[in-house]
Amino acid sequence: MLELSGLQKTFGETRAVDGVSFRVHRGEMVGIIGRSGSGKSTLMRLINRLCEPTSGEVFFEKASVTGLKGKALRSWRRRCAMVFQQFNLVPRLDVITNVLVGSLAERDVFSALAKQFPPELRARAILELDALGMANVALQRAGTLSGGQQQRVAIARAMMQRPDVLLADEPISSLDPINADLVMNSLKRLNQDRNLTVVVNLHSLDIARRYCSRVIGMASGRVVFDGAPALLDDNCVDRIYASGAGDRQSNLAALEQVAV
Repeated sequence: MLELSGLQKTFGETRAVDGVSFRVHRGEMVGIIGRSGSGKSTLMRLINRLCEPTSGEVFFEKASVTGLKGKALRSWRRRCAMVFQQFNLVPRLDVITNVLVGSLAERDVFSALAKQFPPELRARAILELDALGMANVALQRAGTLSGGQQQRVAIARAMMQRPDVLLADEPISSLDPINADLVMNSLKRLNQDRNLTVVVNLHSLDIARRYCSRVIGMASGRVVFDGAPALLDDNCVDRIYASGAGDRQSNLAALEQVAV
């Protein structure tokens, strides 16, 4: 179980994350939704320890990960893999080498730089690509792929870490609807087939309703909704997406644009 307790992150006078507490049970697929600037991405980085909290703690299986350092911190980042909006692949390298980079937590960097990966790791990389429908492009340069294909390669790379938790920070925000569905279907299959805990940041309420068993809504760094997608009524949507200035119609119109 992943647990956040009173998590807070401030940047100067700004509270990017403001006292966030919730639990994610093993095998859940949780969508975190909210406007840009609501604190979703900062929250992800606090969980993975790419960003240090101002206060509060993160626990996994009842053990605190907030104060981890050195080897213990590297171990946590392996167990808590991240997929980013920008894919973060090396365009000039072939797909399989990009995926094999995910095994660096288990190997020394120098052999990896020399592309000296043992056959068993290469076989596992192919299996991860195959699970995402990408094995046929294993020898293709990553920079030649579409955005949706690159994101699925990035997911395969993350799965090479053998993670307990997969964090996906707005993985479909730059993708067209067809590729967005392919990526979300991939995350959902991993969640169901491997009982993998998945936490994904999303702008689209429609996507969160379709793919996530639970939705957490954030506004101004705080959790303003936590529950089943079916419970997201108009009042909940207002609390999550209201700007504090426009009326509800303008907020819903903006939401519809995001969902297209």
